[in-house]
Amino acid sequence: MDRFASITAFARVADSGGFSAAARSLGVSATTVSDQVQALENALGVRLLNRTTRRVNLTEIGREYYDRCSQILHELAEADEVARALQVMPRGQLRVFGQTGVGRFIAPVVADFLGRYSDVSVDLRTGDTMIDLVQEGFDLAIMPYVPPDTTLLRRRLAGWRYMLCCSPAYLQKHPIPRTPADLTDHNCLLYTYSVFGRDWPFIDAGGNRVLARVSGNIVTNSVEMMRTAVLAGLGWWLVPRYIVADLLTSGALVPVVLEYENPEQEIVALYPHRRHMTAKLRIFLDMLINRFSGEQRWLDTIGGQ
Repeated sequence: MDRFASITAFARVADSGGFSAAARSLGVSATTVSDQVQALENALGVRLLNRTTRRVNLTEIGREYYDRCSQILHELAEADEVARALQVMPRGQLRVFGQTGVGRFIAPVVADFLGRYSDVSVDLRTGDTMIDLVQEGFDLAIMPYVPPDTTLLRRRLAGWRYMLCCSPAYLQKHPIPRTPADLTDHNCLLYTYSVFGRDWPFIDAGGNRVLARVSGNIVTNSVEMMRTAVLAGLGWWLVPRYIVADLLTSGALVPVVLEYENPEQEIVALYPHRRHMTAKLRIFLDMLINRFSGEQRWLDTIGGQ
C-alpha cells in the first residue's frame, strides 16, 4: 500500500464529502480512491468513514485521524512551498465561478490576468445560484450576496443597493408609489432567484426594516425576460443598478426613489479555507479588488445616473 497516496485520498474524501468529488480533484477514478481508503482502513484496523448512498461522513476515530493527517499534509505542502521559494509567479489553472449579473466585472479581470501571466489558464463559469465550490473543484466564487450559513472565507469587493425602476409608459398609466405599502397596488416583476422572493425589503428613516409583500403577473429566472417585461411597461422591477445601467442612461427606464432605502448588499469573493493561498488566487483576488474599487459608479443606486 502507498501510505501517502492512501492518506491523501482519505483527506480529499473527508474534505469533499464523497469519493467522486475526491477522485475528480485527484485526477483518478472513484474506484481507485475507494480502494486506497479501504486499504488504509484495513492497515489501521479501524473504520474511518461511514458510507451511505448519499453522503460520506467521518467516524469519531476518522475525525481524529483526519485532523492529524491534515496537519501532516499541510506541513508537506509548506515544504514544497519552500522548495519553490524562488518561483512566486502564478501558474496552473484557476477555476472561477461568478453569478451571472456580475460577469461584466469579472471578464476584464480575467483578460488582464491572462495577459500578465503566461503560465496560467482560467476556467470561468457563470450561473444564477451558488454552487458547492469544494464539491465542484472551484477556487473562487464571486457573488452579489453572502450565501446563508456558508463556511467559506470571504472578501468584500463592493457595496451596492437595489433600485426600483419602471418604464416611462408604465408611469403614464399608474401613480408613483411613495411608500413600500403602495407597491401592493402595483404589478411587480418577480425574479426566481431573488433572495427576497415576494417580500421586498426597505429601510425607513429610523433604520427599521420594512417589507413590502408584492405580487405580479410574471415570475421568471431569465434576466433578459425581466428586461423585456419592464421595457414593455408591465410593472416595477427591484434590480441592481448595474443590470440596467444602459437602459437608465438611454432613458428607456426611470428610477423611482421612495421615502425609504433598500438594505445595503455586498459583492463578495468566496473561497475555501486554506492555510496557504496559492499565488494565482492571491493575485487574482487583488486584481478583483482593484477592479471593483473603480467600478463603484455602476453599483451605486443613485450615483452615475
